[in-house]
Amino acid sequence: GPPISDKIFVNSPKLGSYRRGDSTFYSLIEHHANSGDFRALEIVFQRMKRERRVFIEKNFILVFRACAKFRLHRKAVELFDRMVTEFQCQQTVRSFNSVLNVIIQQGEYRHALDFYDHVVNNRTNISPNVLTCGARRGAVNVFREMPDLKYRPDAYTYCTLMDGLCKENRIDDAVVLLDEMQIEGCDLSPVAFNVLIDGLCKKGDLPRAAKLVDNMFLKGCVPNQVTYNTLVHGLCLKGKLDKAIDLLTRMLSNKLLPNDVTYGTVINGLVKMGRAVDGMRVLTTMEEKGYRTNEYGYSTLVSGLFREGKSREALELFNKMKENGRKPNTVVYSALIDGLCRQGKPYEGEEYLSQMISIGCAPNAFTYSALMRGFFKVGDCDKALLVWKEIVDKDYMDNEVCYSVLIHGLCKNGKSKDALTVWKHVLAKGLTPDAVAYTSMIHGICNDGSIREGMNLFNEMQCKKAKPDVVTYNVLINALCKQGRIPHAIDLLNSMLDQGCDPDSVTCNIFLASLKEKPDPPRDGGEFLDELVVRLHKRQRIDGASKIIEVMLRCFLHPKASTWDKVVREICKPKKIRAVIDRCWSELFL
Repeated sequence: GPPISDKIFVNSPKLGSYRRGDSTFYSLIEHHANSGDFRALEIVFQRMKRERRVFIEKNFILVFRACAKFRLHRKAVELFDRMVTEFQCQQTVRSFNSVLNVIIQQGEYRHALDFYDHVVNNRTNISPNVLTCGARRGAVNVFREMPDLKYRPDAYTYCTLMDGLCKENRIDDAVVLLDEMQIEGCDLSPVAFNVLIDGLCKKGDLPRAAKLVDNMFLKGCVPNQVTYNTLVHGLCLKGKLDKAIDLLTRMLSNKLLPNDVTYGTVINGLVKMGRAVDGMRVLTTMEEKGYRTNEYGYSTLVSGLFREGKSREALELFNKMKENGRKPNTVVYSALIDGLCRQGKPYEGEEYLSQMISIGCAPNAFTYSALMRGFFKVGDCDKALLVWKEIVDKDYMDNEVCYSVLIHGLCKNGKSKDALTVWKHVLAKGLTPDAVAYTSMIHGICNDGSIREGMNLFNEMQCKKAKPDVVTYNVLINALCKQGRIPHAIDLLNSMLDQGCDPDSVTCNIFLASLKEKPDPPRDGGEFLDELVVRLHKRQRIDGASKIIEVMLRCFLHPKASTWDKVVREICKPKKIRAVIDRCWSELFL
């Protein structure tokens, strides 16, 4: 935003209960730091100086974080030097570490070492902790040397090191440090436990995370909001949504308020599992408790409801949001327009676009590309190209997604020559087409009968960052099989397997249809798929093998007994599944 106006301060006595407190200045600093407005920050600092406000280290750490975000390490060093001389704020190891981190993040290691030496040698009040010394040597080694250097590790140092160990997937070492903290007489706060619980949840080790919560109670440390939020997030990552919802209820009963991230995580998890209606119930519960769901929660639910074919519920949710006094933003409108277009209703989507613009909400590249995709889907190329004209007018042309949608739509509607013109334009601008754009072009070229050119483009794709997926391979395999070049298609399938890409039901059906139509096929379709299952099993790609077994059963093609046995045994490897099977057999026959 624009720099803070002096009028706010001059007129403050007239603004009712408004008071120019230090917390107000802190909020202003936080706001301008987040937006990277360093000119406004300087104005606020100078105002604080004139009013003889007390500068605290937290003010400067906010600015140092902004310097890291906007890659301004020299500005961070300059402000660090001004802390004492100009603002009478004593630096500690925290502000020192913050600046050092800014420099290291930019890869200025020589500058970091110079800064380290300068501060440590000239500031007697700053004692380097493990985070500081970690810039020069291994953090754990430095930590162990601290007592010899007459530096006693504090709780902050322990938590810093535990966090680093968790990020390096060294959870066991981090847990040892927690026990060591207590032996050394450091206070065990929820922060220390939360660091470990977060590391365990991200690793997916929920049983150990739960035991750690029990340990918190035993140590007289009560779990806080962060503890519960972390556990809820961990449960959602593992797909245990019902347990996550139960934990939310426990939080509320303990008078701990879940934050937007917690609720958003649960809603997002439910939507991913195809339970958008349950997500709506969570949202209703939130609002009944006095929470105002953020726009991302609404957009996630709108998208999820459309994906589940519940367009009426999605529109009702959108209208309910407006009735509750919530103004939909670009994210929510874009989700609604995308959902309508995916359901073949781009003309309704266009009406919402007009509504969006009329209330001053600016569409973005995603909004326009969703609408363009919708018109292409219903075969209205003229309208789709009009949307493209708007994209050009709005200067969103450098967006690869927009180009990808345009190329895909043109190819799908039989305009491969126009798509090729756009393709050349993309390359001329130095943009890199994504996998969808490459696959669309390959499909269009192959449909025109130029498989050799399609293969050339496929080889070029492999050299770029756009990795071919199963759809790309299916396009080429289908084109080769249509020309009766089954051996070449099988060679491409082998290459596909070598690249770690598993065939899907479409791949299987292409080969089954081609082998069936050929008067003298090289092999039977059932035997071909059976061999493919065995090859995937040998590579330990059990999910891929299982999907092919499923295709075979649907087509009444029976796998060999040995193949069936291998795959079923591999699927049933986990001890719990075997225990359930054994119990079922016992109940049936004993």
